[in-house]
Amino acid sequence: MKYIMLGTISEQWANKHADRTARAKAKLQELGITLESVYYTQGAIDFVDTVEAPDPEAALAFSVWYAKEGYGRIQTLPAFDSETMERATKKGKSSGSAKSVRKR
Repeated sequence: MKYIMLGTISEQWANKHADRTARAKAKLQELGITLESVYYTQGAIDFVDTVEAPDPEAALAFSVWYAKEGYGRIQTLPAFDSETMERATKKGKSSGSAKSVRKR
């Protein structure tokens, strides 16, 4: 499953980029997670990663580990491709008749 990870970097690790990223990459590999892309951003979120994880528990385990190590926080979002969105749209299609809502 593909995930988008929105992350922050704690003040104590802001100047230790190489060390933090090396440790994070090793933990990702240990959990069977493939890092596909990394982008650094300005604002409330410091980086956006795209990863492929074997299951939700692996993605959650990485987020918990990252926070426990004091590196910052990660918000993990499942990511869906266009084909999955199309299938979901068809499944979520209404039956055709919209019910009116009465005001009380």
